[in-house]
Amino acid sequence: MTKKKLAFIGCGYLNQIVANAVKTGILPEYEIVGALGRDFSRTQEFSKYFNCKACKDIGELLALEPDIVSEAASPQAVVDYAETILKAGASITVLSAGAFADTEFFERLKEVALENGTRIYIPGGAVGGFDFIRALSLMSPTEATMTSARNPRAYYYTPYYREGLFDIEEPEKLFSGSVRELMEEFPHTYNVVMATSLACGGPEKTKFNMYAAPSVRGDEYNIRVMGRHVAMDMNVYSVNYGIAAWTVVAMLQNIVSPVVF
Repeated sequence: MTKKKLAFIGCGYLNQIVANAVKTGILPEYEIVGALGRDFSRTQEFSKYFNCKACKDIGELLALEPDIVSEAASPQAVVDYAETILKAGASITVLSAGAFADTEFFERLKEVALENGTRIYIPGGAVGGFDFIRALSLMSPTEATMTSARNPRAYYYTPYYREGLFDIEEPEKLFSGSVRELMEEFPHTYNVVMATSLACGGPEKTKFNMYAAPSVRGDEYNIRVMGRHVAMDMNVYSVNYGIAAWTVVAMLQNIVSPVVF
């Protein structure tokens, strides 16, 4: 069996999970060929453990001729590298979907992928359910609303923090509007929200509500999609953001599997 060559951009926790899925045999159809990260010493540690090449730049990574590049670095890394990757004949899985808040950039990437026979894969991240959401959106016009809740302390280093936020006793709404409005205010942020909106029909059509809730200890998301004949109301709760990496693993399995879920 000829294995698909897998490379990584970002050597942190999420891509370590994906790489470990290859190393432990969960993804036997892949071989890891290289990694590129912001901190070269960390890239070297990653590459030594997963037996691949530590690359200093995107040219060195693409010289390894990967079939797929797993991105889990930052929206800026997607902006910097995605087009070059697609033009080189490799597909890319993107966890930092906040980069696609730039509509022109996203449309250009789709054109480049079509021209080069490559693909942009957007995993479900911390929420998932994209296959059913897409089916609903194709079936009939839909109204989509996404609501998130986090502990007030999760907002300390964000623009939503205010004095006294840690002392609230009831949930407090911090933002309400379209995903487009959210991303215009805070571009290259809220990756999972942007990815979900793309599955729902676009950031302009997807509403988003953000709450600080003192009872929440992890991340809570509710996605409600209302169609003409079918409706979906999905709740997701997580205390470990590693689930985002496992959606990449599941997507990589689907790419090579004779059975696709």
